[in-house]
Formats: sequence, C-alpha cells, structure tokens
Amino acid sequence: MVDIKTKPTKASVTAFISALPDPEQRKEAKTLLAMFRRVTGEPAKMWGPTIIGFGSYHYRYASGHEGDMCRAGFSPRKGTHVLYVLNDAPGQAALLKRLGKFKTGKVCLYVKRLADIDLGVLEELTAAAFRKNRKDWPDSPAR
Repeated sequence: MVDIKTKPTKASVTAFISALPDPEQRKEAKTLLAMFRRVTGEPAKMWGPTIIGFGSYHYRYASGHEGDMCRAGFSPRKGTHVLYVLNDAPGQAALLKRLGKFKTGKVCLYVKRLADIDLGVLEELTAAAFRKNRKDWPDSPAR
C-alpha cells in the first residue's frame, strides 16, 4: 500500500501562518482561517506540512485505495492560495462564474490574491463543498 503523506499532524496552525514569509499572504491566510472555521464549524488542523484542514473523513475507493483527508482546507503557497473546495457540489459551477479571477485543478481552486475574488461567493462555495463532502462521506473521523 502507498504511504500517504497528507496526514493530520500536531503542528501549530498559528505557528505555520506566522512563519509565512510574505506579510500579505499571512494576512490573507488569517482571513481564510477565520472563514473556513466559521463555515465548517470545525477546528483547524495541519495536514502534512502545508495544508490547513477542517474536519476529516476516511475514504475507500472501489480500487481498494483508501486513506484519510480533511473535508475542506487551504494551503498558502508561494504566489497563490490553494483551496481544497472543488467537488461538484450543487450550484458550484454557478458560484465559480461569480467568484472572480482564479484557476482550477481537479479538486483545487488556485487564487493569487483574495482581492481578486468575491469572498462572499468563496464562503458559499466552501459551505456547499463541505455539505457535499459530509453527504458523500458520512461522519467517519480520521484514525
């Protein structure tokens, strides 16, 4: 079985954000932290060295691959914020049309600066993704 690197750690979310080298990125990470806490109702936890995650679930695919992951999260990376909020939640496509300037990956939303997007729409998008994740993967806390 493949060893999955993205696991919950005991590292401090506050220390991680405080150590970000760019002051604007630190400020934006604090804004995202507050928003994700409010939307998910979950405490923040470090997942691996760079992902700030909220909630957790255990997944198992038909292929046999399984693991644990946060239900929603973000990672302040150099030059961009990576938001783990894309999961084809109802209304997601319409929300993305209203969001602003971003790029997408399979499950990630890439945002250079929070000023480039509508934070209210991001909040709606995150809430919808979190609800869908809970529906698709009922409470099964990470082990």
